[in-house]
Amino acid sequence: MSEQLPVTIVMVEDDEGHARLIEKNIRRAGVNNELKPFATGSAALDFLLGSDGSGNQHKGDALLILLDLNLPDMSGVDILQRIKQSPGLHMAPVVVLTTTDDRREIQRCYDLGCNVYITKPVDYEHFAQAIRQLGLFFTVMQVPENGRH
Repeated sequence: MSEQLPVTIVMVEDDEGHARLIEKNIRRAGVNNELKPFATGSAALDFLLGSDGSGNQHKGDALLILLDLNLPDMSGVDILQRIKQSPGLHMAPVVVLTTTDDRREIQRCYDLGCNVYITKPVDYEHFAQAIRQLGLFFTVMQVPENGRH
C-alpha cells in the first residue's frame, strides 16, 4: 500500500485581501493542509522551480497550485506555462483564480494545462467543490517515486 503524501497548497496571489479570503475559504472547506503564500510570480517560481529551474526538487511531492493571472512582476499565464513545461512539476494540478473572464484567456489556460479556472470574486461553493475534487484527485493519484515517470 502506498503512503499518502500530504498536499502542500502553493498560493500565488498579490492582493493581500484576496489571499486572506482564499485561505479563509480553503479552511471553511475543511482543508487544513500547509499553505505557502507568494505575492509575486518570481518568488513563487523560485520556490517551485528551484535553483536549477527544473522543478525536480518537487518531483514526487504532492502540490496544488492556486494561481492568480494578474501579478505585478509577470503574467500568471507565463507561470502556468513554465509549471506545465517543468519535468518536476508538470503533473501538479493548477487552479487559476483571477478576475479575467475573457473566453480566450480561459481557453488558453486550459490549453496550457490548468485543471480549474475560477473567476474572482470567488463563488465559495464552486471554489470549495473544486478544492474537494482536487483532494479526491490526490487520493487516487499514484505519485511516482523519485527518478521514475
